[in-house]
Amino acid sequence: MKTYEPIAAKSVAFLGLGVMGHPMAGHLARAGHRVTVYNRTPAKAAAWVAEHAAHGGRSAPTPKDAAQGAEFVFACVGNDDDLRSVVLGSDGAFAGMDAGAVFVDHTTASAEVARELGAEAQRRGLHFVDAPVSGGQAGAVNGLLTVMCGGDEAPFDAMQPVAMAFARAVTRVGGSGAGQLAKMVNQIAIAGLVQGLAEAISFGGRAGLDMKQVLEVIGKGAAQSWQMDNRGKTMVDDQFDFGFAVDWMRKDLGLVLDEARRNGATLPVTALVDQFYGDVQKLGGGRWDTSSLIRRLK
Repeated sequence: MKTYEPIAAKSVAFLGLGVMGHPMAGHLARAGHRVTVYNRTPAKAAAWVAEHAAHGGRSAPTPKDAAQGAEFVFACVGNDDDLRSVVLGSDGAFAGMDAGAVFVDHTTASAEVARELGAEAQRRGLHFVDAPVSGGQAGAVNGLLTVMCGGDEAPFDAMQPVAMAFARAVTRVGGSGAGQLAKMVNQIAIAGLVQGLAEAISFGGRAGLDMKQVLEVIGKGAAQSWQMDNRGKTMVDDQFDFGFAVDWMRKDLGLVLDEARRNGATLPVTALVDQFYGDVQKLGGGRWDTSSLIRRLK
């Protein structure tokens, strides 16, 4: 069970209660912070409040209302447009935040929108930290996410101990947009690794090997990885009804490839694996775990 470092209780808001945001906001409440949530579907916000009534959790009808009086406003939504919709406009979070408050965005979004919203926050006397996460739904539920942050040092230093309620590591990697760029590096590394693992398991199976035994053996050597440890056996068993969905990975790889076109990076393997994930979607696997790449090889 997650244990929380004792820090002074903060007034926080959390926008977006999907598979990641719901447990992340719950950790903030259990850590003793005063949490107000907002979700586009009010029923999800009501369910979260009912679950965390003992910790004083409450909901608000708009992002602006949720953000009023909050020292930190956390968000975890779907994409750039979703993020803009909860941040900007007359009902957006920026309209309700007090001067000096910090907006922390955990959405996996573009570096461009992070810089855009960071500049707008600065214009309003606010702070913005782009802070995408790695660790998936299990990491969110267990409070063990890895958070990659971009933004100024002072707001990062202020939010870091609060975010540790749902994380194992919260690290600043540079200025505005750097967190999103680091998440892109993460997704590039994962995409190539999962394809390699899929090919290895397919090859071994066709060669007549007991692949669960082989994975146990090679998992003690240089081939070991998180994906092998956590997805290898389920790939052998053709099980993909959990984890990070193919649809989400394709969204993330789209951001990666867009950024590569801007910065001139050459990503042949990433572009190829993105196409392979498109094949999985055509098989009806948009909501399968990303390890379902092996389905193409069967």
